[in-house]
Amino acid sequence: MDSTLTTESSGSPLATPGHKDYLYSDSEKRISAEVEEASKEENPDALGEQPIPDGGLQAWLVVLAAHCSAFTAFGFINAWGVFQEYYQRTLLSDKSPSTIAWIGSIQYALVFMPGLAVGVLFDRGYMRLPVSVASAGMVTATFLIAECTEYWHFLLCQGFFVGLSSGIIIISGLSVLSQWFSTKKGIAFGITGVGASSGGVVYPIAARKLIPLVGWDWTMRILGFMHLALLLIMNAFLKRRLPPKENRLPLSLSSFKNPAYLLFCAAGFTTFLGLYTVLTYISVGAVKSGISTDFAFYYVALANAGGVIGRGILGRLGDRFGPLTVIAPSTFIAGAVTYVWPFVHSKGGLVALALVYGVAGGGFLALFAAPIVHMGELHDNGSRLGNFLTCMSLGALAGPPISGAIEGATGSFVLVGVWAGTAILVSFVLFMLARHFQMRRCTGRA
Repeated sequence: MDSTLTTESSGSPLATPGHKDYLYSDSEKRISAEVEEASKEENPDALGEQPIPDGGLQAWLVVLAAHCSAFTAFGFINAWGVFQEYYQRTLLSDKSPSTIAWIGSIQYALVFMPGLAVGVLFDRGYMRLPVSVASAGMVTATFLIAECTEYWHFLLCQGFFVGLSSGIIIISGLSVLSQWFSTKKGIAFGITGVGASSGGVVYPIAARKLIPLVGWDWTMRILGFMHLALLLIMNAFLKRRLPPKENRLPLSLSSFKNPAYLLFCAAGFTTFLGLYTVLTYISVGAVKSGISTDFAFYYVALANAGGVIGRGILGRLGDRFGPLTVIAPSTFIAGAVTYVWPFVHSKGGLVALALVYGVAGGGFLALFAAPIVHMGELHDNGSRLGNFLTCMSLGALAGPPISGAIEGATGSFVLVGVWAGTAILVSFVLFMLARHFQMRRCTGRA
């Protein structure tokens, strides 16, 4: 029997060693190559030469690294409400609340704004160098806050430097998780999110306890050393699994052709117009209600403690029912609580409100990266996540200063609650629409 016929009957003539190329036309070879490439596009993990692990020592070490990145970056920034109250009372007492809030808003925005650039770099294989540089920047900027004396010093160090460094760190940590987990994405993102809330508990309590003991300067230096320890762990274990996709465009907006993704990005923007308002002003509002400053700062820590519960439990529910199915009601509850917040003045009432708000807000913050994985190819996930985070950053930049301006003009947080709560409830509607377009039906897992 002719060897060529034997090769053809095996079903892979072009892949067989020693086959005769001259028996096949250029068009046949090209078609074979296109079929092979298409199969890789349909199954992106073929490029990784093995199925998604969905567990194992290396995968969970990556989760540990992402957890440390969230603890440091999100945790420190989620503690902003304590800094807002402290600056208004001491270091920047000559500035208006809205002016001081710009420091926190720039932090919030720059956590997400680098998403587009970092996502593209991640998809092209650049992760280690940006993360290392950002880690050094985060530690250095925190040390420099101890030396700040003027408003523009704080704006530069805590607003721009800490915000930008945090953004690179957290976006890289979130982007890499989808390469290691499939059916357990919710719990992986949930554990990462718990890091953000845990940091949001630890950092404000540490700051509050340390300032009377060692002074402001050494408090910030100690927090900087905490950053250093956690970021060393992150840099040791954060690892990508799939090779880069070299032929991707530097900037691609094709994902926005997917209506579910477009609506999801719009929802992210409106969510952050209102979501950080309570976290920013709950301590300030508590002091205005007559609660002592020694206790009022704990409300930020309590909200972040609620976030630990929300991110852990709701992350697990996201695996069972689908992340969008969990995100939508979480944002609805957060919006409703924001409406109620200005009318709660008792110490116990604010404790309960902070915990419920933290649980609800934690659901969104734990799971917002998970639905994006299903809205396109796995190798484009970094760019898609980056586009979404850039949209969110615009809301994070504008939200708290608008709230501060409303409070400054009215002398009350009532209209602040209406503004921020409405923005969050609009995002609930947009999340439900995104879920509908993603599933094309009203019930099921999404």
